[in-house]
Amino acid sequence: MFDASLPPWVDPLPHGIDVIDTGFQRPRFDASYLMVEAGRAAFIDTGANDGVPRLLAALAARGLGVDAVDWVIATHVHLDHAGGVGQLMQQLPQARLLVHPRGAPHLIDPSRLVQGAEAVYGVQAVARTYGTLVGVPAERVVASTDGMTVTLAQRPLQLLDTPGHARHHHCVWDARSQGVFTGDTFGLSYRELDTPAGPYVLPSSTPVQFDPEAMRASVQRLLALRPDSVYLTHYGRLGDVPRLGSLLLKQVDAMVACARAVAAQSPAGPARHAALCRALTALYVEELAALGSPLREDAIAECLAVDIELNAQGLEVWLAR
Repeated sequence: MFDASLPPWVDPLPHGIDVIDTGFQRPRFDASYLMVEAGRAAFIDTGANDGVPRLLAALAARGLGVDAVDWVIATHVHLDHAGGVGQLMQQLPQARLLVHPRGAPHLIDPSRLVQGAEAVYGVQAVARTYGTLVGVPAERVVASTDGMTVTLAQRPLQLLDTPGHARHHHCVWDARSQGVFTGDTFGLSYRELDTPAGPYVLPSSTPVQFDPEAMRASVQRLLALRPDSVYLTHYGRLGDVPRLGSLLLKQVDAMVACARAVAAQSPAGPARHAALCRALTALYVEELAALGSPLREDAIAECLAVDIELNAQGLEVWLAR
C-alpha cells in the first residue's frame, strides 16, 4: 500500500494504522505504530530518541496536531521500544503514557533503566545509541492491569500481561483490526529473512528476564485470541499467525535445548558464550533452510548478529538462575 502524501519511512496499513520505521539501527528493524480513530491518535512503542521526529512527522502527515494524541503505549521499557517515550511525551500535551506497572517507575525515573542498559551494552554505546533519557511526570502515567481496556475515541484497546521476554511486558489487543501489538512477546521477524514459505520468526531471549515457560504461556494466550495479524516492533504486521506461533514455540524449545547442551559441555565464561552463539546461529540457519531460504549462513549471521549476541546473553542469565 503506497501513499505519496506520507514520509518514506511510514507505511499505511488498514484500520487506521501506520507502521513507522523509527530509523533505529537499520531500515525496517524497529517500528512504532500510529493508530488514528475519529481524529484521535495513539502511538504504540516509540523507538529511541532519534526516532521521535519521525513519529511527529507521521502524525502531521495525517493532518493531526500534537494535541490529538491521547495515548502513548509502551509494550515494555527496553530502550529500543521506549527510549524515546520521555522526549515524545514532552511534545504531546494531551497524551497519557500507558505502561506495565513493573515498568512504570523506570519511565518516570529512567536512571536504573540506563544503568541496566549500560551493564549490557556499555556506557559509551548507550550514550551514543540512545542519548539522554527523559522521565515522564508521574501524574501523566497510567499503569496497566491485566485485561484492562482503554479507548481511543470509541475504539477499545485491551492490555494483556505477557511475560516471558520481560516481566514488565504487556501486549495490546485491538478488536477493530483483530490484531495484537506484540512488542517482543511474539518474537522478531525481519523482512530480509522472508522465505518462500512466508516470514520467519524467532524468539527474543534478551537479558535479563527471559523465562521460557512464561513465554510459551504468553504466546499461547495470544494465539487463543485467533488474531488475523500480529504487529511486531521488529518488524511490521504479519498474518499467517497460527503457523508463526507454532514456529515460535518450536524455537523457544530449541533455544532452551541449545543452552542446556552447551552448558553441559562448558563452564560459564567466554568459551561457553561463543559456543552458544555458534549453536544459535546453526539453529536459525537450519530453520531458515527448512523454509526454503536461499540465504547463505554468513548473510543470516550478519542479519541476526545483534540478536544472536543478546539471545545468548539472555539464555546464559536464565541458565544461571
